[in-house]
Amino acid sequence: MAYDPSRTDLRLIIASWPADAPRGAVSRFCTENNVSREWFYATRRRIQEDALPQALMPRSSRPRTSPRKTPAPVEALAIEARARLEAEGWDHGPISVGFELTRLGIAPPSRATLARIFTRNGLVTAQPKKRPRTSYIRFRYAAPNECWQIDATDWTLADGRVVAIFQLNDDHSRLQIASLAARSENAQDAVRVVTTGIERHGVPQRLLSDNGAALNPIRRGWIGELTAMVTALGVHAIASSVAHPQTQGKNERGHSTLKRWLRARAPARDLDDLQSQLDQFDLLYNEHRPHQALQMMTPHACYTATPKSPTPTRPDPPHLIPVPPRHVVRTASANGAVRVARIKIMLGKAHAGQTFNILLDPQRIIIFDHQGTLLSSHDRPPAGTYIPNGKPRGFLARYEVSDPAET
Repeated sequence: MAYDPSRTDLRLIIASWPADAPRGAVSRFCTENNVSREWFYATRRRIQEDALPQALMPRSSRPRTSPRKTPAPVEALAIEARARLEAEGWDHGPISVGFELTRLGIAPPSRATLARIFTRNGLVTAQPKKRPRTSYIRFRYAAPNECWQIDATDWTLADGRVVAIFQLNDDHSRLQIASLAARSENAQDAVRVVTTGIERHGVPQRLLSDNGAALNPIRRGWIGELTAMVTALGVHAIASSVAHPQTQGKNERGHSTLKRWLRARAPARDLDDLQSQLDQFDLLYNEHRPHQALQMMTPHACYTATPKSPTPTRPDPPHLIPVPPRHVVRTASANGAVRVARIKIMLGKAHAGQTFNILLDPQRIIIFDHQGTLLSSHDRPPAGTYIPNGKPRGFLARYEVSDPAET
C-alpha cells in the first residue's frame, strides 16, 4: 500500500526544500502528492515568513470580516424576545420571534438564521422523530361560520381537582368562538358553550366534534343533547372518525397553546377563576397574537376579512300522524334504567328490578309503577335520546321531534 503523507509531512519536506533543486522537481512533487503548485509556493513563503513549528500548522480559513453576520445586539434581542414569549406561554419559534422583532421596529434575520442562533446558544431541544410540516396537508373551510369545531380537555385546579375546558373555534379563521370552564365533559355544558357562541357570532353551517357522549354520541346508538339542539337549528352535526383526533387538529393544537399559556400563570383556584383566565386567553389569542397558519394575521382579523357563511335553514317540523297510545311493560335494569322505542330513561337505582307500565304515543311517554301509580311523564324526544334521573332535559320540550315509525 502506498504511503500517503499528511499535509504536515509535506510542509516539513517543503521546509527543507533545497534551493538548488533540479528543474521540474516542484512539478513532480506536486503531481505525486496531489497538491497544486500554488499551494507549494504559498507554503514555502509562509515557512520563510513564520517561525517553526507555527509555520507547519494550517491557518484558519475563516474570513477576517463577515459583512452579512447578524449584529450581536440583534442576536441578543432575538434571544430576549424568545425568552419573553416562552415565559408568557406563547409559541417562541423563529417565525414568532421574527414577528416580535418586527413589532419592535427591528428588521429580523431570516427564519433559518434565527433557528441557527437559537441552536448555537443551546436553546433548541432536538426532536429528530418529529414529522416535518411539509408532510401535513392543511385544510380549512372557505368562510367563517361554515364549520365550527368543539372539543373538551382536562385541566387541574390549584386544589388538585380535575375539571374540563370546552373550546369552540371557527375552522376558517381559528377564532376562539367561546371557551367554558366546566366541572366535567358533560352535555349540559357542551350546550352552554355552543349557545354562547351562537349568541356572539350566529349559527354555523356545521359543527364538528368527536364521538364523546357529551358531544355527538350518534355512533353509540343515541342522539345527544347537543346534537339535537343544533340539528333543530339546521346545523349539520359531524362526528370525526373513531380514534382519529387528526380530524380535529385545530382543536388539538388549540388545546396545546392554551395549556402552555395556563402553565405560565398561577393555577386557578376554582371554576370562576379558571373562566377568567380563559376569557383573558381568548381576547389575547383572537385579537393580539398573530397566527402562523393565517400568514401572521390574528384570528379576529381573518374572521372579519371574509363574509360569514349564511345562516342555515331550520328544518320543517315533521308531520305528526295520529296514532293511539301503545302500552308496553318494561323492567328496570340494575342501575334503574328502562328502554322504550329506542329511548333510554333513567329512573334511579331505587327502582332497579321493578316492573313498569308505560303508555307511549307520538307526543308523550307516561310511566306507571306496577300498582298503577303515576311515576313520571315526559314529552317524547327523538329516538336514541337519553333522559337522565327521570326528568326530561330542557332541550326536549323546545326541540321536540316525532318519529311516527317508532310508535
